[in-house]
Amino acid sequence: MIGQNVRGNQKRKFGHGPDIISIPLTKKALRQRDRHLSIFREMNDLLSSSLEIKEVLHRVLDRVLDEFQLDAGRIYLMDENNEHLTLAVHSRIDAAGLETIDIYEGFSGKAARTRSFLAQYVADLEDQNRAALLQSKGINIVVCVPMITKNGVVGVINLATSGQLQLDHKEIDIFHVLGSQIGTAIENLRLNRELGEKIQQLRERKETIKFFAYSIAHDLKSPAIGIHGFSRHLKDKYATQLDERGKEYCEQIQRLAEHIVNMLEDINAYITAKEVQPRFEVVKLKEVIGSIKSEFEDRLKSGAIKLPPHNIETEVVADKRALIRALRNLVDNAIKYGGPSMNEIKIAYSESREFHILSVTDNGVGIPREDAEGLFNVFQRTRTSQGMPGSGLGLAVVKEVAEKHGGRAWVESEPDKGTAIYMAIKGSCLWK
Repeated sequence: MIGQNVRGNQKRKFGHGPDIISIPLTKKALRQRDRHLSIFREMNDLLSSSLEIKEVLHRVLDRVLDEFQLDAGRIYLMDENNEHLTLAVHSRIDAAGLETIDIYEGFSGKAARTRSFLAQYVADLEDQNRAALLQSKGINIVVCVPMITKNGVVGVINLATSGQLQLDHKEIDIFHVLGSQIGTAIENLRLNRELGEKIQQLRERKETIKFFAYSIAHDLKSPAIGIHGFSRHLKDKYATQLDERGKEYCEQIQRLAEHIVNMLEDINAYITAKEVQPRFEVVKLKEVIGSIKSEFEDRLKSGAIKLPPHNIETEVVADKRALIRALRNLVDNAIKYGGPSMNEIKIAYSESREFHILSVTDNGVGIPREDAEGLFNVFQRTRTSQGMPGSGLGLAVVKEVAEKHGGRAWVESEPDKGTAIYMAIKGSCLWK
């Protein structure tokens, strides 16, 4: 009876006439076996391609039909409720009337329900209407291969012939393996598609958040500057009419408005460092460090802090604006959080085989080890920074700049012995 197991290397002939038993020991049989095994390599290439899932399945189906010299084929996929099989692709057959199959219907439904390989005459179908439909399409024998994975049946491969069919155990085993191989690939393709959709959703959310952050930083900056200016104007013009408390309120409004502006600028700097691609150019470190020193000259003098002369003649390939921003943040941090005993900041340069290394060192209060571990995290504030103005984004910007230049940032510090923060950038080009 068609569909029964065959022992050993016996070959069962499906169709009209008596069964034929043969022992495939010939060179021809061996070549045929090797040809069948080669299909797995071809399937692997097809199933690992970047084509759409329907195109992949169509090519897979045609390859199976050619390999086993069958006339027509369909591939059905199981629905989420495991109740129906829906036609995904078909080849060399008019599939009208065969688009959906209940798992309690037909040979394909039985193969899915019982997780079994089936090869049977269309005439054996209990549903005579369906049998008539298949026979009208020239189908005499149907082969159904369930596509089984560790998560269950993902579908059924339905193959058909109008003539005779010979299958032995090895060929049936090949069908079993192909079913599992194709089923696993379908599951992986679905997972990849779902992953791609989730990645796209995350990208869209990220763009929304980025747009929101840019908008907030831009739209709030002007009002904050306006508040600062009006409060200063109020204090200057109406100073004689304000008592000490009124003047103090004006000064407090100015400080808070200035803090808002600085925080918005830090948010913009962080977004720029993280999202905008660097514009690389040849940068003279001497000019960059000179610019930083000039920018902080007044604050250094007022704090009696030395920034010794430097003699760094090296040129590097970097984003100049990003490099200045990172060094500015490091010097600003040292001045703000070095403590009252700090009186010296040093900017230094060294190089390794792969990196240019810039550092800013102070002789201030230092950073406790437990605070140093998360120092470069967004909105991170150490205990030594409590009570001081700041957004907690300065060193996060330094980290992003270093990473955009193929390097990293790190800190070396001990309480009461000062802090050294290093920024390494990739040394792809170097001139001296």
